[in-house]
Amino acid sequence: MPSTDKHPRNTGRPRTHDRPAAARARGADAPAARPATPWSRLRAPRATRTNALHPGAWWIWALGLGTAASRTTNPLLLALLVGVAGYVVAARRTEAPWARSYGAFVKLALAVLGIRLAFAVLLGSPIPGTHTLVTLPELPLPDWAQGIRVGGRVTAEGLVFPLYDGLKLATLLICVGAANALANPARLLKSLPGALYEAGVAVVVALTFAPNLIADVQRLRAARRLRGRPDHGLRGLLQVGLPVLEGALERSVALAAAMDARGYGRSAEVPPGVRRTTAALTLGGLVGVCAGTYGLLTAEGGTYGLPVLLAGLAAALGGLWLGGRRSLRTRYRPDPWGVRAWLVAASGAAVAALLVLYASTGAWAYAALHPGVVPLTAPALPLWPAAAILLGLLPAFVAPVPAPSDSPTTGKEPS
Repeated sequence: MPSTDKHPRNTGRPRTHDRPAAARARGADAPAARPATPWSRLRAPRATRTNALHPGAWWIWALGLGTAASRTTNPLLLALLVGVAGYVVAARRTEAPWARSYGAFVKLALAVLGIRLAFAVLLGSPIPGTHTLVTLPELPLPDWAQGIRVGGRVTAEGLVFPLYDGLKLATLLICVGAANALANPARLLKSLPGALYEAGVAVVVALTFAPNLIADVQRLRAARRLRGRPDHGLRGLLQVGLPVLEGALERSVALAAAMDARGYGRSAEVPPGVRRTTAALTLGGLVGVCAGTYGLLTAEGGTYGLPVLLAGLAAALGGLWLGGRRSLRTRYRPDPWGVRAWLVAASGAAVAALLVLYASTGAWAYAALHPGVVPLTAPALPLWPAAAILLGLLPAFVAPVPAPSDSPTTGKEPS
């Protein structure tokens, strides 16, 4: 029979008024929280809307690696640059659509390298060599095509030279792909000065074309596989290409409508004197930058190159500041440029500056950065340039950590 007691039985569980005491009793045996240490404060935080890294820092870092790649043809240093860029992308890439474009840039770099080698094999190489690898049938050409040959002898020296040259171009493409995979293009457009906003829209649309195209192709191919339809070959390419182009057109129309709704292209009225001053400062600054850069690159202009370059930069920045007064655009939650953004940008700039400085130290440094092919010798890894390239790994440790794949915000980068 059911109990008729007015008071509930004691089941061994703490009552409502005893739960705080029981909770305190259970928490008495729990380990105490570890005190914060200086090393824990330096640890990279989880990426949020407030601490997300500035996209300009990623581009400065990637352009620094690309500048370093343009200063050498040593395959060991180029492979080290590719490894640094790949490690940072793997450590700090999000699940956003544009972050998936890195693999496509790597494939494009491999295709460029293969095309460069194919041209060297079929059309010959200007580099003489003594180590013959294979002799292809040579196509006879008329007299007016002297200096050009199709087929013939393929030497090891003539093949190594285009290999080094193609590796440099492939590394540049991979560095650009790293910037596309890490930087949010919409936030980059928001961070541009007001005077460059119109030109920046065109640049951002061009930069987002490849990532969006790759994301659409992957989405459509996955949908065709789920429906049991072929996604490879010429037939699959034709059936995927039309929806991709249609999606690109729809995005363009939506972008134009959004820009028109936000008052894109409208400018404020400024006095004529301010407009003329802006044009003079901008043009004069660009001329000064060109003249100063030329002076730094030539031996005769070493005395005036740096002052002219600094004066040109100051004039150009002044023109951009005055030109920004014509823009009626406002910024909602502008991206801060914090300490971590400075560290990321400085790491890429340091890699470029150290390799440029090392290349100017003497002929022996130039030989280390550009190994010879005649006579054919194995490339050596120079210590100081390799150590400078390793500075590019700093963003993998200081940049905010992206959200894990099982997070509810997966696929969205902080904006």
